[in-house]
Amino acid sequence: MTDPTLDLGPQARIVARLAAGVTDAQLVDGTPCPRYAVHHLLGHLAGLSVAFRDAGRKDLGGTTDTSPDAALPDLRPGWREDLPAVLGELAEAWRDPLAWTGMTRAGGVDLPGEVAGAVAADELVIHGWDLARATGQEYAPDPAALEAAHAFLLAAAAEPGRDGGEGIFGPVVPVPSGAPLLDRAVGLSGRDPGWTPKA
Repeated sequence: MTDPTLDLGPQARIVARLAAGVTDAQLVDGTPCPRYAVHHLLGHLAGLSVAFRDAGRKDLGGTTDTSPDAALPDLRPGWREDLPAVLGELAEAWRDPLAWTGMTRAGGVDLPGEVAGAVAADELVIHGWDLARATGQEYAPDPAALEAAHAFLLAAAAEPGRDGGEGIFGPVVPVPSGAPLLDRAVGLSGRDPGWTPKA
């Protein structure tokens, strides 16, 4: 269970700072997500921020009904101003205790509010790592968001079919049990914590 007092604001601000540190030249670089260049990853972050903002508000419709796999995400003009704004709106939506109760929807999937909140934390933590690693920036996620993301990923790792890489995650990448919590979360998400950009 994710703590309904979890504040996504600190992690949202970390992601916003990482996005601000991306240069225009880096937008075409690869990321740990095989199908995504940096500009796709940033577009995905913008889209998920809107979707989970609206999921937290229980404002269900087009933004919450669309599968993340429906189309390859990309940036829109003005993203440098828009992305930090929607990240802030996402965090604000989940400061309402009612966001964590009842049912909501994100990515076209109906799910309990507390699960949606955990997914939002996971998205921000793991894609923050993706962005930092792809662009050579230092990354220290918010500890509370990291704990929530790791708990969610640990539960997701036990889902049927996971070993085949089906669903939203690839197969778990083994990581030593004594590794830092971030590395363990990254491995559970199907990524190699040792990933580095190609020269």
